[in-house]
Amino acid sequence: MEIAQQIKALRLRRGITQEAMAQHFGVTAQAISKWERGMAAPDISLLPALSAYFGVTIDELFALSDATRMGRIENMLWDVRFLNAADVENERNFLLAKAEREPNNSEPLELLALLEWHLAQEHCTHTKEHALNALNRNPHSTSAQTLLAHAMNGQHVDWSQNNHNELISHYEACVKAHPDALNAYLWLIEQLLADGRIDEARHYCDAYEQRHQSHRIAQCRIKIAFASGDRAAAKALWEKMQQDYAGDWSVQHDVGDWQARNGEYAAAKESYRRAMDLQSAPRKIDPLISLALVCEMDHDYQGALAALNEQLIISQQEWQILGGESIDEISREMERIKKLI
Repeated sequence: MEIAQQIKALRLRRGITQEAMAQHFGVTAQAISKWERGMAAPDISLLPALSAYFGVTIDELFALSDATRMGRIENMLWDVRFLNAADVENERNFLLAKAEREPNNSEPLELLALLEWHLAQEHCTHTKEHALNALNRNPHSTSAQTLLAHAMNGQHVDWSQNNHNELISHYEACVKAHPDALNAYLWLIEQLLADGRIDEARHYCDAYEQRHQSHRIAQCRIKIAFASGDRAAAKALWEKMQQDYAGDWSVQHDVGDWQARNGEYAAAKESYRRAMDLQSAPRKIDPLISLALVCEMDHDYQGALAALNEQLIISQQEWQILGGESIDEISREMERIKKLI
């Protein structure tokens, strides 16, 4: 429903004449008539007053469809680095209400989880800044070191703070109840390997292979070989995977990641470039993100800047992303790398 129809519907619902409404807003009755017929629109400065007058939110004034509003929330979460508290509360209430109205629809809860994760990332950003400042004043602060590790997704010195047992239990229950939930196997294997539970990871890799055949099996085997300390076996597996899926850019990207993890930076850079060359426009910039990282690890700061600049160009020219957090994040990274040169 357009704003014109909504204004008329809200006015009639309140039993107010056009003249009475016009008098309240200091405009003519003809202006109200034009608003309701879609011949003119209220000045944007009047929107808060109109929403208060009718007892609705500005979104309700425009009568956005749920699908439109969900899309807008998703865009906000991708494009805005730090969210406005009022917007957060408004959209949180909308998503909670929608989830309650539609008990079989997971989308509002997924978007709500993304909203809360965005806020968590904001808090981590602030935590990192404060912890670093504290460590500049007192490099011996155990508390600041702990908080910095948490904020930057690092490892804690105490084993009990690093284990993923609760998450592992969730995924074990998930694959038992839903053996066709293939992605759950991948996440389960990842957590098991992070905790050094290699035999269990191998068991679930076998179970996954019984239900699915793809390069994901090879990826799991590579991870298990790495976790077992058998880098030669891991390298043989990724070289075979690279040959078997020579035309798949995502596989070439994955191979680059394994090469980087193995300290083969020059080979990793070639794999990331190959991953970019295999794509057609609009290209995903994931290989360039990894390329910039491995260049920095290799102290190739000019290479890192070039990869970041290419991310910027592709985002703007191929994806038509001209502003927002996606662009700002790349710019911040470029400024950070320049300070290292």
